[in-house]
Amino acid sequence: VQLQASGGGLVQAGASLRLSCAFSGGTFSDYGVGWFRQAPGKEREYVAAINWSGGRTTYADSVKGRFTTSRDNAKNTAYLQMNRLKPEDTAVYYCAAIRVPGGKQYGYWGQGTQVTVSS
Repeated sequence: VQLQASGGGLVQAGASLRLSCAFSGGTFSDYGVGWFRQAPGKEREYVAAINWSGGRTTYADSVKGRFTTSRDNAKNTAYLQMNRLKPEDTAVYYCAAIRVPGGKQYGYWGQGTQVTVSS
């Protein structure tokens, strides 16, 4: 299984970005997808997750109401729509996959995409 995140960039505060996570090497609908981020000098943190069908999503409090995750199983791709971006959202964003059912941790990770939000 391989994941590739893309769509990052440099934007001003208040702008929007959509990240994509392309999945290959397996059956996409056998996996849940999580989004994580890591800012310079900080620990990696959870951002959002979506279950195998897209019917259930969860979010960190810091992004709730601004970010939306979705997926298109026909395209083997998950998305993270980020609206009303803030400078504190600046980080490298990663997508990860967890096997369902039964997976206990995210076993597959993409390479990350940089998001920089200027004030």
